[in-house]
Amino acid sequence: MSHRLGFAILSCMVLMLSSTPAMAFLESYEYITADKVKMKLENNEPMHLVDIQVKEAFVKHHLPGAIATYSYPVKSQEDKAKLDAIIEKLQADDAPVVVVCPRGGGGAKRCYDYLNEKGIVKERLLILEKGQEGWPFEDLLERK
Repeated sequence: MSHRLGFAILSCMVLMLSSTPAMAFLESYEYITADKVKMKLENNEPMHLVDIQVKEAFVKHHLPGAIATYSYPVKSQEDKAKLDAIIEKLQADDAPVVVVCPRGGGGAKRCYDYLNEKGIVKERLLILEKGQEGWPFEDLLERK
């Protein structure tokens, strides 16, 4: 009986540790709120807004000064090559790099990881919480 109980406890611990919320502490992504980005925009603080939305979404709405890469979902070599085109610009200074994706999820994380692999230090990398779709300040959006 005690072996079964021990196995059950061990199984529960493994299950808990492998669940997404429990593993979140292992992910090393930094996020920035829409409020903080808005404040930086209003104060003209230097930052790079790396927008990975597809072209149609970018044209529909994007943040002022956003660098359009059209690299979403950042899975293929073709997607990553679109990011390669802006690496030099990002390396030219030490301003924060804010990744803007549709919802602030997997595409943003892949972009974050790829930019880090290309030499952009994690201390500069941020992901916009909830992405472009979660941006609450309509008056600050640009449309092309």
